[in-house]
Amino acid sequence: MDFVIDNWVLFAVAFASGALLLWPMVQGGVGGGLTAPQAVQLINREKAVVVDVCEAEEFAQGHIGGARNIPLGQLEQRLPEAVKNKSLPVLLVCASGARANRALATARKLGYEKAQVLGGGLKAWKEANLPVEKA
Repeated sequence: MDFVIDNWVLFAVAFASGALLLWPMVQGGVGGGLTAPQAVQLINREKAVVVDVCEAEEFAQGHIGGARNIPLGQLEQRLPEAVKNKSLPVLLVCASGARANRALATARKLGYEKAQVLGGGLKAWKEANLPVEKA
C-alpha cells in the first residue's frame, strides 16, 4: 500500500494515458471519419450520396462534385427529401468535419444507418488533390 501512496503520480499518468487511448472507442469510432480515398471508394462503388452541410455561401466557394447542399440547421427537414432511399450510403461533408460530425447524429436519428463523415472535411479532400466544383 505504501508503494501506491508513494507513487500516486505514476498511477495517475497511467490512468490518463489509458483513458486517452480508449477515447475514440468511447466516441463510437466516428471521431476520425473516412479518409478522402475511402470516401471516393464509397462514392464510386456504393453510389454514396454526398451531402454538404455548409451554408450556401461556403458551398458556392467550393464543394465535392455532385454534392447536395443542405445546411446543418435544415438537415432534419430537407434530408428525407434529398435522399429518399435510406439504404444508400450518405457521405456528410463540411469545411473541417466538425459540423458533419454533428450532422451524423441527425442523419442516424432519421434512419440513415449508412451515413458517414468525411474526416477533415473539404480541407482533407483538397489536400488529397481531389477535384472541387464551384457554383
